[in-house]
Amino acid sequence: MSASSDNHIQANVDHATGSHATGVADSGRWSTRRIAVYALFVALAMALSFVEFPIIPGIAWLKYDPSGIVCLIAGFAFGPSAAAIVSVLGFVPHLFMDPWGTLMAVLVALALSVPAAFIYRRNRSRKGALIGLIVGAVVALVVAILGNLVVTPIYAHMTVAQVAALIVPALLPFNLLKFAIHGVVTFLIYKPISNLLDR
Repeated sequence: MSASSDNHIQANVDHATGSHATGVADSGRWSTRRIAVYALFVALAMALSFVEFPIIPGIAWLKYDPSGIVCLIAGFAFGPSAAAIVSVLGFVPHLFMDPWGTLMAVLVALALSVPAAFIYRRNRSRKGALIGLIVGAVVALVVAILGNLVVTPIYAHMTVAQVAALIVPALLPFNLLKFAIHGVVTFLIYKPISNLLDR
């Protein structure tokens, strides 16, 4: 078989798997373009992590930021490893200001984006994206609630019972709305962005 035939077959395989030149198709090689794209996602996640505002009336201390959308898009475009990298590095600036809050944010971002990316990698379709977003949201919701029960009492001078009392009136509705926003926005924009990255 000629070298040109081998290249043609490999190109068809890469196209069929829907992999990007900066992601799965390069067999893990850290090309200059791949590093640049990852850095762009990380920088965008960092910037959006500072865009915080309350989304539940009367619960101003729980603030939404859209950085999780970037983590999801990175995971859909380049796989679970990209989701993990962006989820961790995107919150590095907050580590020096609020280490415990940063830990919570990273854990929730990982719990949301990594499972979603795993599922979408196996089923690269709108249905796969939807299932991934739902599963990721469920996992992240569990992590957010359990994380608050463990971490919040350490730095907020609250007992576990006091934090538990906030689950239904505050933590649950906030996180449900947060993940719903993340999911809807990601579902609407991931394909156009993915097509842009393929160019």
